[in-house]
Amino acid sequence: FSKKTTRAIAIYQKSKKFSINLIMKVILLENLKKIGTIGEIINVKRGFARNYLIANHKALYASKENIKQVGKIKTDLDKKDLEKKKTAKQLMEKINNKIFNVKRLVTENKDLYGSIKPTEISKLIFENEKIDIKPSLIQPLKEIKSLGTFKVKLDLHSEVQAEIKIKVDTLDQAK
Repeated sequence: FSKKTTRAIAIYQKSKKFSINLIMKVILLENLKKIGTIGEIINVKRGFARNYLIANHKALYASKENIKQVGKIKTDLDKKDLEKKKTAKQLMEKINNKIFNVKRLVTENKDLYGSIKPTEISKLIFENEKIDIKPSLIQPLKEIKSLGTFKVKLDLHSEVQAEIKIKVDTLDQAK
């Protein structure tokens, strides 16, 4: 090997060791879809753990004290999760398969000026049903950029999903 090759191998080996440190063990305090259940100890990347899970009180760093603490309060966490699930099911029963109408200006090609975003859908649901749903829970299956009826999925809980339809009409048809 030449000096350049050995340097490259040494840097590669160091970077492998460095990437191992990017993983962190956390204990989940909530049931999270595709991640895990309450009390489960999982390996996640440090950024995801610090910036999302720990910051939003969805997980704790997996130290010995925290593991014991979560073991003690696991039943309380399960009860809270069941309550959240019940409220989510009640919301689902109220709004599942409902159709919400939106009237917008359109171009000659029957496309919208802009698109309908989850924040607008959230406001529409609140205006019609008086139900407050965070825009982060709203997932349109397709981008709403033209006239027609579009399905939108609502993730109300990790185990409860609802589906609504957004019907887009032109402002001219309303006159």
